[in-house]
Amino acid sequence: MSGQRILFVQTQAENAGAQEVSRLLGEHLTNRGHTVRHLFFYKKSEDFSAPPDTIIVRQTRPSMWRFFSFLGELYNAIRDFKPDCVFCFQHFGNVIGAPIARLAGCPVIVANQVTAPSLINPVVALLDKGLGMAGIYDRVTVNSNFLLDTYGRYPHRYVSRLDLIPQGFETKDWAMDKASAREELGLPNGVPLLGVSARLNPAKQIDKVLAILARQPEWHFAIAGQGPDFTRLQIEAAKLEITNRVHFLGEFAPSQIGEFLACLDVFTFPSAAESFGLAAIEAAQAGVPVVANDLPVLQEVLQANGKPCALFVDVMDPEAFASAIATVLNNPKVAQTLRDRSGDLKERYSLKAMVDAYEALATGKDPAADKHQVMAVS
Repeated sequence: MSGQRILFVQTQAENAGAQEVSRLLGEHLTNRGHTVRHLFFYKKSEDFSAPPDTIIVRQTRPSMWRFFSFLGELYNAIRDFKPDCVFCFQHFGNVIGAPIARLAGCPVIVANQVTAPSLINPVVALLDKGLGMAGIYDRVTVNSNFLLDTYGRYPHRYVSRLDLIPQGFETKDWAMDKASAREELGLPNGVPLLGVSARLNPAKQIDKVLAILARQPEWHFAIAGQGPDFTRLQIEAAKLEITNRVHFLGEFAPSQIGEFLACLDVFTFPSAAESFGLAAIEAAQAGVPVVANDLPVLQEVLQANGKPCALFVDVMDPEAFASAIATVLNNPKVAQTLRDRSGDLKERYSLKAMVDAYEALATGKDPAADKHQVMAVS
């Protein structure tokens, strides 16, 4: 098969989950002989680790007054590359990128859904449904059964385009012991250290960890990430008088997140809503015990061979949340059981299987013999 010209279209350039997926896909599809470009509408983070051959249409978010000129620039960028296939990521990447790519003459357009419709602006969700039903999207990928069931309630003309492709990931193991990793990042040794890596926004509910930290004077908390909730979290830590035990480390490049994970005793994941929870899966596979919010989608993805790879708890109950964390910290047998189970996540979420499926989509083929399902098998 001759190489395809493949374009990944996303809303914002930052080091986050969707960007990590497209980076991995782009890298591996390039290694298979395809010509890959990444296009972002605008730059969100100055620390963004741009993949090779990246196009950023605007350096800042387009204003309403300049939106139509932005669309023109987007059209020109897509047309000039002449892609055989466009993969759109995130809901604005879908509803803006797909129609512009169709106008630019792209023959194969694949949307990617990572958010339940109930969590998307209703107008955007309605537009997305219409684009799928009208055939602007050739295929629509989802990464969990939770989202497959959710979008499976749409009309048949949309549902017939759905493909479940479990999200593959790159292992984040780090060749450094815990004490050395903490010293490298300026984190204290000899203390219980909780951590999270996430885009800092209210939906991640990182303040739930701050609240229990105020009741546990020995615990420290390291936060890897940036986002609009940063200032509020700093203010909340100051109110709780725990600023000396909360460590804001900023954004990490994907290649460096393993060093952060190597520092931790427990990875906390209190998010109110997720479509997959890549950060928690990466932490678990790296050997860090995970305590996660009791969401159906997290129970689905954080299990291997039918057994949970994390402790699940209602994070709205601070006593229960603190108790689950304490169990991991104080019971080595529980922590080791979670580590042992999590070793199988790499097989369940095979990077090769994900790349195979997207490569099939890029050529306009159904990625699996069983429609709507791609099994992640090494």
